[in-house]
Amino acid sequence: MKIEERFINYTKFDTQSAEDTGTVPSTSKQLIFAKYLKEELEKEGLEDVEMDNMGYIYATLPANTDKDIPTIGFISHYDTALDASGANIKARIIRNYDGNDIELSKGIISSTAKFPELLEHKGEDIIVTDGTTLLGADDKAGIAEIVQAMCYLRDHNDIKHGKIRVGFNPDEEIGMGAHHFDVEKFGCQWAYTMDGGDIGDLEYENFNAAAAKVTIHGVSVHTGYAKGKMINAARIACEFNSMIPVTDIPETTEGYQGFYHLLGIEGACEEAKLSYIIRDHSREKFNDRKKFMEDIAKKLNEKYGDGVVEIKLNDQYYNMKEKIDPNIHVVDLVVKAMEMSGVKPKVEPIRGGTDGAQLSFRGLPCPNIFAGGVNFHGPYEFVSIQVMEKAMDVIVNICRLTANYND
Repeated sequence: MKIEERFINYTKFDTQSAEDTGTVPSTSKQLIFAKYLKEELEKEGLEDVEMDNMGYIYATLPANTDKDIPTIGFISHYDTALDASGANIKARIIRNYDGNDIELSKGIISSTAKFPELLEHKGEDIIVTDGTTLLGADDKAGIAEIVQAMCYLRDHNDIKHGKIRVGFNPDEEIGMGAHHFDVEKFGCQWAYTMDGGDIGDLEYENFNAAAAKVTIHGVSVHTGYAKGKMINAARIACEFNSMIPVTDIPETTEGYQGFYHLLGIEGACEEAKLSYIIRDHSREKFNDRKKFMEDIAKKLNEKYGDGVVEIKLNDQYYNMKEKIDPNIHVVDLVVKAMEMSGVKPKVEPIRGGTDGAQLSFRGLPCPNIFAGGVNFHGPYEFVSIQVMEKAMDVIVNICRLTANYND
């Protein structure tokens, strides 16, 4: 099976996760795909294939040499983002992309003016959507690359390698993917998430991340007699958000700059809710941002009364750099593997996070490698088949190089 066929098969499953369901996985439809993936791994001949009741999948490609080689792993998540629909994805391959604007469907254009990244893939075969859903390359491209690499190693016994573990999980997009990942069962000295962006991306520095849930308790009174009595929760919600500096939002930040992002707002006079994510590479600035949110709530409570504004903060993950730096060999291996594959490494901080960040803090150093997707989380997402093939090559070469780690 070609890698693009494998990937497109995966996109046919709706695996969107959801916040605040209180279940693991957060949506039952993720388990439908997980069962399919488990069966595929078994059919491809991997060993020790197992899936727990939360949808976490583990499998093994046995070593083909008696050498003393570290056990390493590769990990991807199969849930898709909340930002756009993941249902009824209509993936389409554009062969030998000519560098022009792409009509995804009638009236929906992916333009090179708005998405200049397209031009970097002129002449390649790219997979796009019909403009009404996301594609799911984040992170089903990563899954396809890992599975394809394991099949390649299975079929090329001349490439010596140690025991290789693969793991696939739900709920990464809501910051919960690694929470129930069994690091001890996985049994690796180190691992890699295949969850990065375009070709060459290599990341071991990510945001510190938290979620903020703001609930505003209002008092509803007939509007004709509301003076001195009504507390309009919806209006206070707008006021809360207006106190976030416009210089500190995703639309105005880049590089190492952190931000507050309003995920959603809903409400009426009686009650309103706001959902935010907070991000910063610096742990000190990250803590300052959380305190700033709490201070907004405090000021509004002083203005409107105690308990009107309630805020709950939840740390999601931290910057893995502090755990990777003492184990920098795991990064050096990837750089060499990329160079062997003809890929120029681009070591940059992630303006986001991966399951590898949490896993690194649980004793499994886990940098992030490109999976090839571009314009994640929206209908203009695309992935190059040639880049996916390069990612597969990098995985194979990491396994090849690790075989000589103790020489």
